[in-house]
Amino acid sequence: MSVVVGVDAGGTSTRALVVDATGAVLGSASAGGANPNAHAPAEAAARISGAIETALAGRRDVLAAVVGMAGLSKLGDPAVAAEFTAAWQRIGLGDVLRTVADPEVAYASATSAPDGTVLVAGTGSIAGRIRGRRMTATAGGHGWLLGDEGSAFWLGREAVRATLSALERGRPLTGLSTAVLAEAFGPSAVDTETTTSDGPARLATAHALITRANAEPPVRLARFAPLVSAAARAGEPVATEIVVRAAGHLVEAAHATREPDEKTPVVLVGSVLAGDSPVGERVRAHFTGLDVLTSSDGVLGAAWLAAVAAWGETAPRPQRS
Repeated sequence: MSVVVGVDAGGTSTRALVVDATGAVLGSASAGGANPNAHAPAEAAARISGAIETALAGRRDVLAAVVGMAGLSKLGDPAVAAEFTAAWQRIGLGDVLRTVADPEVAYASATSAPDGTVLVAGTGSIAGRIRGRRMTATAGGHGWLLGDEGSAFWLGREAVRATLSALERGRPLTGLSTAVLAEAFGPSAVDTETTTSDGPARLATAHALITRANAEPPVRLARFAPLVSAAARAGEPVATEIVVRAAGHLVEAAHATREPDEKTPVVLVGSVLAGDSPVGERVRAHFTGLDVLTSSDGVLGAAWLAAVAAWGETAPRPQRS
């Protein structure tokens, strides 16, 4: 029986599916993160190839395989690309496997439309123009140092900056600021002297927060993002202002990849845009009148792209049982 393989390889996990021509899922497997920017390339390649082999469970008639990979740009380094090429050859998929950027499989998981926009806001952020199901242009995606505006990292950083500003300028701490301090140091860190005084206690707390934030990997600031959302839902002005700016950055990035008056779908991806997120609600409201969709599961998009490559546009979408 001929099959196809889809893989979603992210920074924290890798998932693989094996699908037949009816869309039935015949095998699945998972492994650790495989972003070559965050993991050694040899390790990342081994995790993806290992997940594929496990999912295949000995099946060999693979017509197509699509790997949606976070950190795909790293394969521009010939030495890194060689690691992955060797891994594909070792499992017998060197001639049929295609690697694409992870936003492409996220887009494909939400819609069959060949053209549109994908807007990602998780730990980082990026917008992409999709043409023929391939990403042909991007806005953002520059990483925490150079950008990622509107992302969970950005939201968390703005929450910490707002807290520092209140501490240093003697302003009353808001619910967001007290939540940031509790998250950083524990509930006992937020005492009466810290929240009401404009003296040494507040300055010491500000210095401690600066030290704590700089002692951790920058992306750890993303853990404060949910505090912004919660405070904004409660109507707190400081948090609401941060949410408004985040949504504005993301909308601007999405528009940078779209033609004027374009009517194609907009696919939203990532925790910042999911569910009842205040940022997501504002972004959706901006695109009222368009088909605004949420990515369901990137690995299903990858498997469907592989199915289209193998069996054409009429290939059914894979469905998890």
